[in-house]
Amino acid sequence: MNEPRFKWVGKRPDRPDGPDKVTGRARFAADFNMPGQLVGRVLRSPHAHARIKSIDTSAAEKLHGVKAIITAKDLPEQPNQIVPAGEMQVNLRDVTRNVMAREKALYHGHAVAAVAATTDAVAREALGLIKVEYEPLPHVIDVEAAMRPDAPVLHDHLITEGVEPKPTKASNIAKRIEFLKGDAAAGFAKAEVVVERRYTTQPVHQGYIEPHACLASAAEDGQIQMWTTTQGHFQVRGFCSRLLNIETSQIRVTASEIGGGFGGKTVVYLEPLAIRLSQKAGKPVKMTMTREEVFRASGPTSGSVMRVKIGAMRDGRIVAVDAEFALQAGAFPGSPVGPACMCSLACYDIDNSKVVGFDVVSNRPKVAAYRAPGAPISAWAVESTIDILAQELRMDPIDLRMKNAAKEGTKTHYGPVFNRVGFIECLNAAKSSAHYKSPVKPGMARGVSAGFWFNVGADSSAAAHVGEDGTVTIISGNPDIGGSRAALAQMAAEELGVDYNKVRPIIADTASIGFNFVTGGSRVTFANGLAVIGAVREIIGECKKRAAKIWEVEPDAVIWENGEVKPASTNVGTFEPLSLAKLAAMAGKTGGPINGHGQLNAQGAGPGFGVHLVDLAVDKETGIVTIDRYTVVQDAGTAIHPSYVEGQMQGGAAQGIGWALNEEYIYNKQGKLDNPGFLDYRMPVASDLPMIETIIVEVPNPTHPYGVRGVGEVPIVPPMAAIGSAIARATGVRMTDLPMSPPRLSAALDAAAPRQAAE
Repeated sequence: MNEPRFKWVGKRPDRPDGPDKVTGRARFAADFNMPGQLVGRVLRSPHAHARIKSIDTSAAEKLHGVKAIITAKDLPEQPNQIVPAGEMQVNLRDVTRNVMAREKALYHGHAVAAVAATTDAVAREALGLIKVEYEPLPHVIDVEAAMRPDAPVLHDHLITEGVEPKPTKASNIAKRIEFLKGDAAAGFAKAEVVVERRYTTQPVHQGYIEPHACLASAAEDGQIQMWTTTQGHFQVRGFCSRLLNIETSQIRVTASEIGGGFGGKTVVYLEPLAIRLSQKAGKPVKMTMTREEVFRASGPTSGSVMRVKIGAMRDGRIVAVDAEFALQAGAFPGSPVGPACMCSLACYDIDNSKVVGFDVVSNRPKVAAYRAPGAPISAWAVESTIDILAQELRMDPIDLRMKNAAKEGTKTHYGPVFNRVGFIECLNAAKSSAHYKSPVKPGMARGVSAGFWFNVGADSSAAAHVGEDGTVTIISGNPDIGGSRAALAQMAAEELGVDYNKVRPIIADTASIGFNFVTGGSRVTFANGLAVIGAVREIIGECKKRAAKIWEVEPDAVIWENGEVKPASTNVGTFEPLSLAKLAAMAGKTGGPINGHGQLNAQGAGPGFGVHLVDLAVDKETGIVTIDRYTVVQDAGTAIHPSYVEGQMQGGAAQGIGWALNEEYIYNKQGKLDNPGFLDYRMPVASDLPMIETIIVEVPNPTHPYGVRGVGEVPIVPPMAAIGSAIARATGVRMTDLPMSPPRLSAALDAAAPRQAAE
């Protein structure tokens, strides 16, 4: 029997935040209060597209209980400058206009003014007293319509980038990007089988339960404190600093516990408004979005229109791909079309490809990240087309993918060459799984799909402090949205050789730890883990120095082993080992407190791959899909805490099932959202889902001491195509538009019935 590699890594200890969560002691953003606080509310545009001619706040200012009112004139103009926003990029000029409309309101729900008052009732009454004169303008909602030459133009200054010669006329196409590898035309010329389809997706909500909320307090000395629900409180600090022209040292942001984010809480909406209102009123201001505001005014992910053409030989070798992806950005440029293009073919080693993407604005809220932003959208198109190819070639869908699988040494279509990756191992695990080996039940069909995400690193800081009793506090600066506290504590315990329960992980505010990039992109266990390991190793080095001082030997003559400092050999002497607790007790006599710090711009994130299997049945009368069995296979590199890894895999699959079968934003002819709430926006609940089986594959990332790759993004990438392929095999009808909701599927089945009867 093999000895376990690690004592704590790979185990399933209790989660550090568990007791507070289950007892209700954990504090979310709306749980924070301060004496004398005011209530902030936002006035939002009733139009999908309108020029703002004037705003009169005089009547509202006279209302008893109103303490401050702001409009766009209270926020300074920003430069035309691109900055990171989580896993995406944004323009500061656009961010300030999204936070508060200036020249025009660009979507229904766009913020126009904000009020701070003594009560919520007074704040709402004040909003009704603000008079805004609008000039309604034609609007455009859908991505294809927005790309037409005669479409209403949102931004007169927006000239398409990436096109030569550069256009001179403004349009809604913000950018064209292109990735070329080999010669796609030559590849298609020799292809023996060619498959081409057009696909669409609709914008979908991340589904976080906790709405956006924050509490801001601006003091008389200019110092500002904020508590907010966010995936990156350093990002909140940075945005608020830039948007309000305040030095970062004046803003201290504390991240609350977070009731879900999935990428949707990597941007700012209320935070700059709350700060400015607090500054004007001289009182703390608390702001919380209603669920309707979350839907109408915060970013979902993109809708899309896509075309994919694949050419292959009869033996299954794919020789050419030509793909085009147009993604909605919402009211301002910045859709995840880049990652969509880059992830689209990353699972496969294909010699010839051309991938083109378009970033398109329309009169919707500016999109935000949603778990592997862009990748699930392009995977829906590419993986569905690969399944069609498998049917044309009469090949097993896993065998077809295996024949073309990316591996170590594969040069991707977007540039990099893969290091050690685990896609082939995932395909093998899927094919040998009990699920895939089992016969498909009568009346059901099986679908397969694959997915990819880069995983990222970026700036990370951590600290470690040894207490007087030998316990260790680990301090990080990333909100925990997927189990990072436990994973960081496990790696620290593993490095130190101490009990996991002797390590306490803490998430610090922006004034108490160095800068950290957002929690997103599956980066925290990888990148912040490297920082924690660095901090702990610094402690180990210090402990060795302290022991050497006590024993009066050279530091090189001592070693750290199983939580103790020991002589490196008997030649050094016969000293009793010194535990961390003993060293901590003597710290005052040997040099003072024992601390460690780690900081880096983490490089070498290991790409992640996954394969999903689904068995389902379709009621051909109603179009209702019932999922009977679902299995997620994914390479985690190393599963630091397997329960958390499984939870990420299951959660991504659940969200993908909703995206596939029901979820969509529905706009009416006036450009207003008709389903701004969970009652009408149909997310899956427990009764809609099967037990989701998981198979963790571990192909360690060679750039991380424990082999971490990150797991949070990949599991949402494959579900839509897996489900679509199973539906096609169950009904003979290939759906190409998401969601595959009962009305849509029923209509497609009815339309296909005469053809199927004739065949």
